[in-house]
Amino acid sequence: MIKIADHWFKRRRIDASITLLWEPHVDPLLRCNIWHIRGRDRDLLIDTGMGICSLRSAARDLFEKSVGAVATHAHMDHMGSMHEFDTRVVHSAEAEDMSQGSTRGSLRSTDWPAELVSMIVDAGYALSEELLTAYPRANFDASDFHTKAAAPTRLVEEGDIIDTGDRAFEVLHLPGHSPGSIGMWEAKTRTLFSGDAVYDGPLLDTLPGSDIDAYILTMQRLKSMNVSVVHAGHDPSFDGRHLVKLAQRYIEQAMQN
Repeated sequence: MIKIADHWFKRRRIDASITLLWEPHVDPLLRCNIWHIRGRDRDLLIDTGMGICSLRSAARDLFEKSVGAVATHAHMDHMGSMHEFDTRVVHSAEAEDMSQGSTRGSLRSTDWPAELVSMIVDAGYALSEELLTAYPRANFDASDFHTKAAAPTRLVEEGDIIDTGDRAFEVLHLPGHSPGSIGMWEAKTRTLFSGDAVYDGPLLDTLPGSDIDAYILTMQRLKSMNVSVVHAGHDPSFDGRHLVKLAQRYIEQAMQN
C-alpha cells in the first residue's frame, strides 16, 4: 500500500539567490531539479517538475515578485507546472509539445512498452515498478496521468537573453536529448543551468526526438566552455572539471556505438 505524502516538495537554499526544489516521492528517473533564482526586478524559475501537486502553492513564499518560468525542454518531468505561471518560456522547437501537454500515461513502469523499459534500463537506471513512493492524495490515479497544456508566452533561440534586472542569462541551444533542449548561461559567474543536456547520471539519447550526432556536438561545445558550476536538470550540481569528464565520457561512448 503506497502512503499519502504529508508534503510534496522539498527545498534547499544554494546561496543568497538560488533555491533548489524537488519532488522526493518521484522516482529518480523523473525527479527533476527545479531552480528558483531571485532577481532584483523579477524572479526566474528553471523547470517546474511533474505537476502532480501545485508548485506555485507549495513555494508561494518564494514568489514575491513576478516569475518567469523557463522549460529547458518539453518532457513531462520538466514542464508539469508550467501552466501555473503567466510567463512561460521554451525553445521554438519544443513549443508545440508544451502547448499540447503530455498525453495520458501511467506512472507505473509495468504499464510502459517493453522497448521503452529496456531502453531506460540499458541506459543505466534501476527502474522501479512504481514511479512514485507516495501519492499526493487518496484518490490519485497513477495509471492515468498527464501534464496540462501550457502555451508558451515567449519562444527563445540560441543567444537570446533572459534577465532578472540584476542577472542576465544567455540561452544556449543544446540539442541531443531533445530537439529544443536549452541551457541558461551566466557568463559573469560562469554558472550553467543545463537542463537534461548534461547531468551526473545516465543520459538518455534514444528517446523519441533524441539525436546522438547532435548530442555529440553539444558535448563538444560544453567541454570547451569555461564553467565554474553546473546546476543540472537531475542529480547533484558539479564543477567545470567534472563537466569535462562527463562530456568526454559521452563522446567516447557515443563514437564507439
